[in-house]
Amino acid sequence: MPLFIDDQGAGEPVVLLHSGGLSGRQWRRLASDLVTSGKRAMAVDLTGQGRSEPWPEPTPFSFQIDVDRIVEIVRDVGPAHLVGHSYGGLVALHTALAAPASIRSLSVYDPVAFGVLGEADADARRVLDDLDRSWRTSEMTHEQWLQTFVDFWGGTGSWNALRDDMRAEFRRVVWVVREAVRSLVNDVTPASTYASFTFPVQLVTGERSPLPARRVGQRLAEAIAGARFDTVPGVGHLAPVTDAAAVNPVLWRW
Repeated sequence: MPLFIDDQGAGEPVVLLHSGGLSGRQWRRLASDLVTSGKRAMAVDLTGQGRSEPWPEPTPFSFQIDVDRIVEIVRDVGPAHLVGHSYGGLVALHTALAAPASIRSLSVYDPVAFGVLGEADADARRVLDDLDRSWRTSEMTHEQWLQTFVDFWGGTGSWNALRDDMRAEFRRVVWVVREAVRSLVNDVTPASTYASFTFPVQLVTGERSPLPARRVGQRLAEAIAGARFDTVPGVGHLAPVTDAAAVNPVLWRW
């Protein structure tokens, strides 16, 4: 079940990994800038999303499946730069752990690597624990799960504010997104594990991103020697999509 990759340009490869529920098309603006600057932009549609083959309900899924597939890609084309947002950021981090020799640099915006939160992050953990992630099998409760998911990351009312076509796409991929969330909340990889990175690392968050996401970036920056950690003012978790002009120059600096 291969992943769809929008592969453009030549030069050093930059593998672009999207947020859960979206697709590689979220990186259109950055991909164009990369090609113009002489890079090879490889915007991936992760498993079951975008133009990749659907992942059928009720087949179980784990984020590790995407990690394994991206590891294959960077080993084939690498060494590569890795760029990831949210879920794509988590996949990028674990790919870099699995195949460090195939990574030139790592740039992530709000990676959902919640395993790095420790005892000092009880406030951030509480935000996650208070989130209703319940799941049932009816279409009605699928919709409720999606509303909780989108509103958490984008703010109250974000689900209802989406265009009809975007809500339809979320409904189409809801199973694989939910399964990815189910698996990633059980990821307990501590911040110290990422201290092994020796390539350049850029960590970015938004001033208005949820507390757990902002704290993840902080903990990773403390653990990884030489990592840059930047906060983009006035934007939230979805800024790589909604405010690309503000985010891309910070996220991509290589």
